Amino acid sequence: MNEALDALLDLLDLERIDEDIFRGRSQSSVVPRVFGGQVAAQALVAAGRTVPADRTAHSLHAYFLRAGDPGAPIVYTVDRIRDGRSFTTRRVVGVQHGQPIFHLSASFQTYEEGLEHQSEMPPAPDPETLPTAAEMLPRYADGFVDPGMADRFLEARAAVDLRYVDEPPFGTVGRPREPRSQVWFRTAGKLADDPLLHVCLATYVSDMTLLDSVLLAHGRGGWAVGDVVGASLDHAMWFHRPFRADEWLLYDQQSPSAAGGRGLGQARIFTQDGRLAISVIQEGVIRVPRE
Repeated sequence: MNEALDALLDLLDLERIDEDIFRGRSQSSVVPRVFGGQVAAQALVAAGRTVPADRTAHSLHAYFLRAGDPGAPIVYTVDRIRDGRSFTTRRVVGVQHGQPIFHLSASFQTYEEGLEHQSEMPPAPDPETLPTAAEMLPRYADGFVDPGMADRFLEARAAVDLRYVDEPPFGTVGRPREPRSQVWFRTAGKLADDPLLHVCLATYVSDMTLLDSVLLAHGRGGWAVGDVVGASLDHAMWFHRPFRADEWLLYDQQSPSAAGGRGLGQARIFTQDGRLAISVIQEGVIRVPRE
């Protein structure tokens, strides 16, 4: 297994310090705060460990309340809101330095048959034909505010094979285009057959690129270029069908709106054979730095 993926799985293996209280660590990020996808994934792990094994996550709704300190542990407390015949609901609060930094509500369901339909998968090239991050990122390093930013990107995302279908925002600075972005992703190694683990890893990756489409509409390069500042505000996901995070998933993202210093991203995640696995919506603060 890839060493970085092994380290990420260790990061998601929370320490249980009481029946419904867990403790997690953090890893290095591109920005000097805890990566939001890490907090969301860890909180979902905490929730899932209090739920019967026959119930899988079908949705989560989360708020990022404060920037996380990467040098301090995060304590996750789980409230067992409801255990029904078909659905289980959990609320999780992540706390650092005595203050809540993250809030998650998650719902789990037993499997059942029902009506079926889905949106059609949009066209996208074979992921194996696209450049890897290691091949792509150095091409843009000269435009980053920090010469070491490309290396930090690669280090922070080493557990995931993530490939852009088109140029990322930092590759088209000053050239506004349609607010739509696609990436293929999978973990950089095989995972165990644990549905909660695959859902948590997809949650982790979902925070990496969703607001790219907002930046594209305005020709902004993003945090690495330094022409915007911002952070995730809230995040919602619906898990429709089984999938594996260690197999290629298409993350089809777009932005319907930006206003009031906020930008909205919405996305669909498809398996390579065309099944709609996940829907995602996120809003973030996106501000243009003052001169």
